[in-house]
Amino acid sequence: MSSPAEYYNSLPPISKAYGTLCLLTTILVRVQILKLNFLYLYYPFVFKNFEIWRLFTSLIFLGPFSINFGIRLLMIARYGVMLEKGAFEKRTADFLWMMIFGATSLLVLSAIPMFNTYLLGIPMVNMLLYVWSRENPNAQISIYGLVQLRSFYLPWAMLALDVIFGSSLLPGLEGIMVGHLYYFLAVLHPLATGKNYMKTPKWVHKIVARFKIGMQANSPVRPPANNNTGTGPFRGRSYRLNQD
Repeated sequence: MSSPAEYYNSLPPISKAYGTLCLLTTILVRVQILKLNFLYLYYPFVFKNFEIWRLFTSLIFLGPFSINFGIRLLMIARYGVMLEKGAFEKRTADFLWMMIFGATSLLVLSAIPMFNTYLLGIPMVNMLLYVWSRENPNAQISIYGLVQLRSFYLPWAMLALDVIFGSSLLPGLEGIMVGHLYYFLAVLHPLATGKNYMKTPKWVHKIVARFKIGMQANSPVRPPANNNTGTGPFRGRSYRLNQD
C-alpha cells in the first residue's frame, strides 16, 4: 500500500492543485490567519474597492472543517481525479480550460441577483461531479453503503442530500447548470453539428507547456526546448473535445 505522500504525488496536477488550495484555505481560516469576510465574493467590494482577489478566493473555499467539507474534498480527490485521469487523460490543458470556463461561468452567474452566491467552492465541485457523471453515466455508485444508483444520477442525489441535511439548494444547482453548459458546448454540440466552440485556447496550452504541467497530447504549441533531450511529452494523436 502506498504512503500518503506517494498517493499525493500520484494525483494528476490540476485536481491536486485545486484540492490542495481548498484544504489550505480552510486550514488558514481555521487558525484565523485568514478571515471569512476576506474570501467571499461581493461585487461592490470587487469593483468599488478593487478587491480583485475575491474573484479567486471565493472559488477555493469549501467551508469550515465539517462533514460537508470532508465530503466535498473527497469528491475532488475521487471524481475530479478520475475525470482528469480518465476522459482527460493526457489532456491537461483541456482539463485546465474546463476549470477556467467553469470558474468564469460561476462568477458571471453569481452576478445575477437571483443566482447570487458568495462562496463558489461547492458549485465548482458540483460542476466536476456533473461532468464526470456524464462521461461515466453507467458506473454503479453506492451512497453511504445504503443506496446503489447509476452515476448519471449522482449529482442530483447529492443535491437532494444537501437539502435533506439543511444546506442551500442554490450552490449545488449552479454547479450542475455550469457543468451541463460545459458538457453541451464541449461534447454534445460538436457531436451533433461538428462545430466545437469550446476548443482550448492557445494561451492555456502555452501555460501547460511553459510550466510543464502534466501532458497535452494534442497541443498546438511545443514546450520550451530541453537541452538534455530532443523530445518532449506534448505530442500524440488528437482527442475529442479539442478537435478542429
